[in-house]
Amino acid sequence: MTHHDREDTLPPLTLAWTEDAIERLRQIPFMVRKGIAYQIENYSMKKGYQEITVATMEEVKQMRSQEERNPSGTKNTASSAETSSDPIQKEKKRQFVSFAFYQIDPSWRRLSVEEREAHKVDFAKVYEGYTPSASILCRTYSTVGIRSDCDIMFWRISYQLEAIQEMTAHLLNTPLGGWLLPRRYLLGTTKMSMYADKLNPHHEQARLTIIPGRARYLFVYPFIKTREWYRLTPHTRQGIMDEHIEIGSKYTRIKINTTYSFGIDDQEFVVAFESNHLHDFVDLVQELRETEASRYTAHDTPTYTCIAHPLQTALNLLG
Repeated sequence: MTHHDREDTLPPLTLAWTEDAIERLRQIPFMVRKGIAYQIENYSMKKGYQEITVATMEEVKQMRSQEERNPSGTKNTASSAETSSDPIQKEKKRQFVSFAFYQIDPSWRRLSVEEREAHKVDFAKVYEGYTPSASILCRTYSTVGIRSDCDIMFWRISYQLEAIQEMTAHLLNTPLGGWLLPRRYLLGTTKMSMYADKLNPHHEQARLTIIPGRARYLFVYPFIKTREWYRLTPHTRQGIMDEHIEIGSKYTRIKINTTYSFGIDDQEFVVAFESNHLHDFVDLVQELRETEASRYTAHDTPTYTCIAHPLQTALNLLG
């Protein structure tokens, strides 16, 4: 990729952008463009905007200016003083993120076409009852023909773990759910990173909110670092991560979503990469293998390569 191509590259976008907004986004310096785009989309999702315009970008710009002038966010009122003294109120909301992998019982495919279609209809009714929902966000992926141990995956995001549990129970209680064999659940939560992203500082605020994009491919794997990593000084770890972050920043067509699983699941992190360009991810992972940080990887398998599909298509791929 030439310098000119890189400067003109857009980060992965989730929402629709007007042509004027896209052109304005291109005018933002490349090194901070991805973080600002993520911040604009996060703001728009919270506001319920379906399309990002230049006016939307101005709203975000004004909001950031106000935050810079008043970083503490305090107001000269008694009620706000009481709120700001409450550590629970000051804590920013964090999401729970679940990746649920299922395999269809092969015997299900020997049922009649009519029975299988009826199962799909019942399953879809329950699933669609949760989408769209203010309490849970869902995406469906297929792994048919890609892995031998699972066929379908549901990526769900919610501020309430109970919402994910409730949806899972309802899906498994459908006729089709009785034929779905749970193969792997990966659970994590969003969290501010302890490592500064010097190339993209706005990315840090975006880490608390994951917004699944429209990318064709999703690559998911659990991740555990060695105990030796945690014995290094924070300064040493930051230096090692600087190299890691710099390499990742070159792959602008890949969006990374990192969630934290310390104490709530077997792994320490769940890492999910979104991209429309599968070979970019292959090249990224190979290049990261050569970094100093790779020495401190204890576990980063299995890797699930998933293809995004509407629910009905993913169900039809089951049989």
